[in-house]
Amino acid sequence: MDYRVIKENDLFLLTDTNGNIPEDHPYGLGLYSKDTRFLSKLDLKINGEDPVLLSSEADQNYKSTILLTNPHMEQEGNLVLWRESIEIQRTRFIYDDVLYEEVKVKSYFPKRVAFEISIHADADFLDMFVVRGFLNGNLGQRTGQVRKEDSLSFSYEGADGLNRSTVITWDKQALNNDEKGIISFGFELDHGESDSVTLSVQPVTGRGDGINRVQKEAALAKLEASYERWNDGVAKVETDCLPLKRLVERGLNDMRVLLTDVGHGAFPVAGLPWFGVPFGRDSLIAALQTLPFNADIARGTLLTMAHYQGSKLDPWRDEQPGKIMHEIRFGELAATGQIPFTPYYGTVDATPLFLILLTEYVKWTGDVELVHTLEREIENALIWIDSYGDRDGDLFVEYHQESSKGIANQGWKDSGDSVVHRDGEYAKTPIALVEVQGYVYQAKTGLADIFDHMNRGEEARSLRRQAEALRQRFDEAFWMDDVRYYAIALDDRKEQVGTITSNPGHVLFSGMLNEKRAKAVTDMLVSPKMFSGYGIRTMAEGEAGYNPMSYHDGSVWPHDNSLSILGMSKSGYQQQANQVIEGLVAAAAHFEYDRLPELFCGYGSGGKVVKYPVACSPQAWAAGTPLVFIQSLLGLFPDSLKGEIRLSPVLLENMNRLEVHDLSIGTGKLSVSIKRVEGGCRLEVLKNTTGYQISSSEQMV
Repeated sequence: MDYRVIKENDLFLLTDTNGNIPEDHPYGLGLYSKDTRFLSKLDLKINGEDPVLLSSEADQNYKSTILLTNPHMEQEGNLVLWRESIEIQRTRFIYDDVLYEEVKVKSYFPKRVAFEISIHADADFLDMFVVRGFLNGNLGQRTGQVRKEDSLSFSYEGADGLNRSTVITWDKQALNNDEKGIISFGFELDHGESDSVTLSVQPVTGRGDGINRVQKEAALAKLEASYERWNDGVAKVETDCLPLKRLVERGLNDMRVLLTDVGHGAFPVAGLPWFGVPFGRDSLIAALQTLPFNADIARGTLLTMAHYQGSKLDPWRDEQPGKIMHEIRFGELAATGQIPFTPYYGTVDATPLFLILLTEYVKWTGDVELVHTLEREIENALIWIDSYGDRDGDLFVEYHQESSKGIANQGWKDSGDSVVHRDGEYAKTPIALVEVQGYVYQAKTGLADIFDHMNRGEEARSLRRQAEALRQRFDEAFWMDDVRYYAIALDDRKEQVGTITSNPGHVLFSGMLNEKRAKAVTDMLVSPKMFSGYGIRTMAEGEAGYNPMSYHDGSVWPHDNSLSILGMSKSGYQQQANQVIEGLVAAAAHFEYDRLPELFCGYGSGGKVVKYPVACSPQAWAAGTPLVFIQSLLGLFPDSLKGEIRLSPVLLENMNRLEVHDLSIGTGKLSVSIKRVEGGCRLEVLKNTTGYQISSSEQMV
């Protein structure tokens, strides 16, 4: 990570490692809210010169600390500041839509010394799509700049008629606050003495100053208290495998910072820096991964997605009734209709994933009441699957881009080159993806179980008949006898797109495959052509489209692996699942803060993991992947509808102990301990207040 990012709810700050926002940086650094850049420049200097970086930390996510010092300074042969005599510490965090930055200075010069710290700020209010170079359109204009004794504000009137402003305030007498946006503060310190200034930066949308004048200390205390509540509310993992423990803790911390609430409960946005918005498949999968640790996230995600469910036919936005959205944006270009993300619905998998998350949430929590709450949205999602999703009535859900500014490939591998035939030709739409059919099967069978529990037997039987018909038709259409594997897709002519990819691994979790076919898929995923040593590749080595440096055609995506791991574990192939887990744990050691990134290159395990050049970090479904490791190692699959908890624990080779405390299942808690013993593992149930019966394949005490 050669940038620093912090976020809280809708506001995030993206800077270089010095903590600055230089103009025209290729990463589009800035302070962003609602897809608008409210700070486009933030430059700290000491006596007009750039300080020297000592350290830059961002491991806490919600707070970042950067340590700087001064260069050697002389003027006409006279000493101004001896090098490294002033320590400059920048500490920043975000709370309640305000960025706080404390600049603390300390002198190590042997005599009293005077110097200036200046901050140069500016705001261009550009839409994020413009910053990233995706689009130039009809935009508004800056309307003014107001300087006061303790504040500086910039204002903008958008083409959407919305007024936006950035208000900067400070708590120390300024030497200067000029028309260029440079604010200067004077310091005079003895040896060992320190002083500070705190700046608050608040984006304001709409009329009025809206200035939040909460003191920094009070804001930080409230922020830290919210993290304490999060940590108290998630399951705890203890193990002698320290790399795994670090990964889980990092994943939980990253998931917390990615939480946002747009009015329907907290849910994970897709990732930082560019996808800090409600995002259909990403948010749904991340919530699914988090279920064993915090099921409330799934509830917030489901309610958010239900709120934005499609209600009409709108080709510009690829919207259809009952469809779950892909992505929503809140900036100027979206508000003026120059991009279709209001929201945009160009995704084929979010709708069945919405139903899968609901069914898995009910299995974990027993909260059938949410099914009643979402009854209309469930019905509309099923109608979409069977009508708009299945365009030609062949039982398969396909996608086809309607919007002129939409996305061509509408599965999770959404790059233009991701669905490619074995001869190198790109598949043409409508395209039916292999994993989407598995999602539909899992959604319908899961809902059938819930409907049975609710005494809605006829609806349950109808869904099971549909699912069984899909299962039979699926094997006929997608199975490739010559390679003993499933095609990634069917193209517009219903011909198999036969390239060997990771996509069929998702179908393992659905329960749609018979034992023989499930084993064949598992064996392929851990074969040398698919498994790099650090994870399952998106495409097999040797295929015409294979490229280990590509986005979707040979790279390794942790979340993609996590869904295969869940499926392997559920299907009884735990040793293979552990092989993949061990590879990803090893890969994490090559990244900053032991954090799994969105993706990395698919080169083999002969050397160091190769980073993908542009990957979100932190990223929600990458953060959720280590949480899946724990569920998989426990072999944990609860079913509140039956009042049962299935446990089939298997430890990694380098593990002797795994304890997980306070897993929330039903209305109670489950704590378990797994220890290695001769010939296998011993399971001890430390606490079970769920009222559910535990079935285990291992010795239990």
